[in-house]
Amino acid sequence: MTEPLIDLRALLVEREDFEGGMVSKLREGLAQGGPQVRAMREITEILQKRLAVAAAPQQKKIHLKLGISFYFLGQIRTAVENLNKAEGPLAAFYLGQAHTYIGQAKPYADDDGDTTDHLDVAFKAFDRAEKAGYAAQQVQLQKAGVLRLQKHLSEAKAILVKLKDAAAHNAEYYFQEGAIAEAEGDAIRGAKSYTRAVELEPRHSGALFRLGFLNDLQGNDHEAIGYYEKCLKYPPVGKGVLYNLGILYEDHDQYDKATECFRRLHKADPRDERAKLFVKDAEASLTMHYSPEDEQHNEAFIRVMEVPITDFELSVRSRNCLKRMNIRTLGDLTRVTESQLLASKNFGETSLEEIKIIMNAKQLRIGQSLDQGQQYEFRYRPQQNLSPEEQATLNKPVSDLNLSVRARKCMNRLNITTLGELVQRTADELLEAKNFGMTSLTEVRERLVSHNLKLRGD
Repeated sequence: MTEPLIDLRALLVEREDFEGGMVSKLREGLAQGGPQVRAMREITEILQKRLAVAAAPQQKKIHLKLGISFYFLGQIRTAVENLNKAEGPLAAFYLGQAHTYIGQAKPYADDDGDTTDHLDVAFKAFDRAEKAGYAAQQVQLQKAGVLRLQKHLSEAKAILVKLKDAAAHNAEYYFQEGAIAEAEGDAIRGAKSYTRAVELEPRHSGALFRLGFLNDLQGNDHEAIGYYEKCLKYPPVGKGVLYNLGILYEDHDQYDKATECFRRLHKADPRDERAKLFVKDAEASLTMHYSPEDEQHNEAFIRVMEVPITDFELSVRSRNCLKRMNIRTLGDLTRVTESQLLASKNFGETSLEEIKIIMNAKQLRIGQSLDQGQQYEFRYRPQQNLSPEEQATLNKPVSDLNLSVRARKCMNRLNITTLGELVQRTADELLEAKNFGMTSLTEVRERLVSHNLKLRGD
């Protein structure tokens, strides 16, 4: 039997006042899906028209309704604008929630010139909410969350210690407990607390997101997608959910769903340029032909090109000549001409024939890449005259770049583990990787600059 839709219009338009107990009803209504979201957007238009002709006392009440409505629709900055013009404990509490949302979404957005310390503003808003009479336990738990995000873990833990007995059945308590454990590096303990939070409140989107994220990190894509998709049902949907879920959809060739995630991101915050680029990349993928057979063929070809020369029994003369020319792999041999090889000292026709036999056996030929338009440049040319500091930089793991999930997965696909391996790649080589677009390329280039490095050919 289909569950009847909650009457959002009666909740927000027909009632003059909006109280705390009605918020859960509003969120439950939005969780019923598309028609309810469309109804909510229509309701905000009605409320905005009423606002234009309302008297001052009524305006504050309408701003409260609009602020909370926009908050759950994911239009957080618009919510802040309205909540700042409302009054009372409910307005202060959700103003704190909105600023917390913006503060913790910063890692997912480009620098948009916003210099506000949103976490500090959030903490002050929660203070006002508590003084105005909002439920003290809920406010204290939100304060603990802000302190955790500000890296004040000892202060956040102190709040939880005080609330331990009273909040034994509060899902938010276990979420904050799990988040602190995760911040301290104990993901297993964090996951246990998140699981307990979801047991107490199956709609706790924060705990669902962290469980999805932890599974995502472990490569458990199916489980991660399941948790992220549950988050979509319970607004407001965080930026991290939409970014990470969109990337996982791309990894599983569900480009239509990925595009929808990134479009939602951009619609919620048009100032987010990164979201706009993700939309562009995802839309391009919708028309891109992808063949698993072609990819397997390309991967096999790359493996052959990377076979080292030392795997073959060559004469001492041939081996020494190739070493002097910095030719290390079969791929390097496809990027030189026969005349260039013969120009090398002591490299004659006998050595040339010896090399040709090896190349023919692998269905390759000398100069093949040059004929296909590739420049004469060895892919794995060893660095010369490096200082110990420069070599140490190249030996750093690529994880030191703190790349986004999408870029990090592409590094894994290409088996790039160090900065030295990364800078041996050209931009074109990276762009050939599945789901690696201009957004990811720009990100990689920017992160390399911070290490005074750049891609080959840049």
